[in-house]
Amino acid sequence: MTNLSRSSGPKIIAIANQKGGVGKTTTTINLGAALAERKKRVLLIDLDPQGNASTGLGIGQDKRDITTYDLLAGDVTLAEGMQQTTVPRLFVVPATTDLSSADIELIDNEKRSFLLRQALRHTDVLDLDLDYILIDCPPSLNILTVNAMVAADSIIVPLQSEFFALEGLSQLILTVRDVRQSANPNLRIEGIALTMYDRRNNLSLQVEDDARENMGDMVFKTVIPRNVRLSEAPSFAVPVLTYDTASKGSIAYRALAKEVIDKSRKIRVQQDGA
Repeated sequence: MTNLSRSSGPKIIAIANQKGGVGKTTTTINLGAALAERKKRVLLIDLDPQGNASTGLGIGQDKRDITTYDLLAGDVTLAEGMQQTTVPRLFVVPATTDLSSADIELIDNEKRSFLLRQALRHTDVLDLDLDYILIDCPPSLNILTVNAMVAADSIIVPLQSEFFALEGLSQLILTVRDVRQSANPNLRIEGIALTMYDRRNNLSLQVEDDARENMGDMVFKTVIPRNVRLSEAPSFAVPVLTYDTASKGSIAYRALAKEVIDKSRKIRVQQDGA
């Protein structure tokens, strides 16, 4: 099989932050649902051994016979691994704790950083007619996250509105720089999404000011609020857009999806004109 031309095929976005509890999986699930709501065909790759994205989309353990572990191992194709969720046009390749051993099992594989790229960039992926592939990364900068960065066109970084948030971001940016130099020169940061934002909290306002001052247009205009509906939705195994379509969390992720689509359209126009 030959590799995809990046002027065709789905846009691949990794959702990454080495820090846990920043809203990474929440963003992956609900951004995916919001894109699907806008008539985009979206595939979510659960690359976190905890499998929370799979659970949050209603894929129970009994439905995970084929997982991202099998995809990385080259035992299945993307078409064989993906499942339809309860959300129209939203699919998922689920994860299990089998991924936990990936670091050790892949250590002798010379192509260990390119396994996901090989799975996602073959021409047979075109037959799936996907618009976006979102990769939910684990909360660490391990071989799984590196696989996501090597496979992706860009990265969305969820950034919790808390003290020291920007300090953790610097390590991630260094990793992105390393991946650009060694394996994926076209990788870029799609944007930084401020999460768990509370306008009544001076700290949230300060983090936003600092982020926009330091990172400029790289920070999405949309901020994701601290919202009880966002916290409740996973226990019902659905995105917040399904659980409470009028909630502040749903409204925010719809706005974020629009920003992502608009940016994709702008980049495509620039590439066509180059």
